[in-house]
Amino acid sequence: MADLDQFRSETRAWLEANCPPEMRKPAEGEDDVYWGGRNATFKNDAQRAWFEACRDKGYTVPAWPREYGGAGLSPAEAKVLREEMARIGARPPLSSFGIWMLGPALLHFGTEGQKRHFLNQIARGEIRWCQGYSEPGSGSDLVSLQTFGEDKGDHWIVNGQKIWTSYADKADWIFCLVRTDKANKYQGITFMLYDMDTAGVSTKPIKLISGNSPFCETFFDDVKVPKSYGEDIPAYVGEINRGWDVAKYLLGHEREMISGADSSERGAGIGATLSRQAGGVDPVLRAELAMFDVDALAFSAMGEKFLDEVKVGKAHPAQPNMMKYAGTELNKRRHELMMAAGGSTALEWDSAETRGGAAPRNWLRTKANSIEGGTSEVMLGVIAKRILELPGA
Repeated sequence: MADLDQFRSETRAWLEANCPPEMRKPAEGEDDVYWGGRNATFKNDAQRAWFEACRDKGYTVPAWPREYGGAGLSPAEAKVLREEMARIGARPPLSSFGIWMLGPALLHFGTEGQKRHFLNQIARGEIRWCQGYSEPGSGSDLVSLQTFGEDKGDHWIVNGQKIWTSYADKADWIFCLVRTDKANKYQGITFMLYDMDTAGVSTKPIKLISGNSPFCETFFDDVKVPKSYGEDIPAYVGEINRGWDVAKYLLGHEREMISGADSSERGAGIGATLSRQAGGVDPVLRAELAMFDVDALAFSAMGEKFLDEVKVGKAHPAQPNMMKYAGTELNKRRHELMMAAGGSTALEWDSAETRGGAAPRNWLRTKANSIEGGTSEVMLGVIAKRILELPGA
């Protein structure tokens, strides 16, 4: 305990010295979020300074081993760092599907060569990844995917299509599920890694009801994917035709990310702020805001408990489904309340005063939360069967 107290004191001092004031308030738009990658640019000097300080300290991925770009923090130390960053409202220095999804899969299934090659690039913000999972006919039934890789000896020729590929038009590389054996539904999928600049890869943004286009259709036309990028750096994770094992593991981390289990944002209290914004005159709205704050705190506590159980190997395999359902429903509710508190101003779409209609656009965007990463209906089915052990219909 004394060591943790010392670590907290040192962490607090480091954050005070290195986190600029501009990085201690919520992001106001897409350009406030730093995703890294070979084409990345910084919005301002404060964003650059915060990222570079954390990168050099290993705090973009604090719990990863030092040899892979992390700080090698213990679970208890990583928790202290999260708490101290939340205390001052510090933004994440780097947002990355490589950190949230691919990284954990590589740590678990990757070769030593893959870990040293890819994880360090992820930690340093040098590579931006997208996820090639869903297809037009394979959403909740993901294992029915049809994108096919024809074996050509030292490489595959990949043909097919993915959909809802977040930021595919901005990504450097893709981690992609490709069928490599048509005779075996589950043990005929390979988890491939390849460059989005490879000939035959193309993307087309999908415009959402919010007016934004974070999702894309992604097309593969005779894409040549080598089986190796060097000694002990295969272009696939795990084993050939056993990519479903990796895919399932990664889905758990994706659902944690969507739920916000490792973030203070969805557990942040909004009652007092929005009550002032709404003039504090509507007792019904004030009661709803207070109820939200209580539920948000409960969710935050549940998230901490879940993360602690994950670290010691005691988490139920279906807990990410529970966190995903609870987190997405809470996030949708949060934005509903923000719209209600905003009154008629929250309906405005274009002005500088409302930052281009950030509130309604974000509210509309949350409607996808209960679909992406597994629909709420599927999540409830898994919870009923795996956690509550209810009999099937």
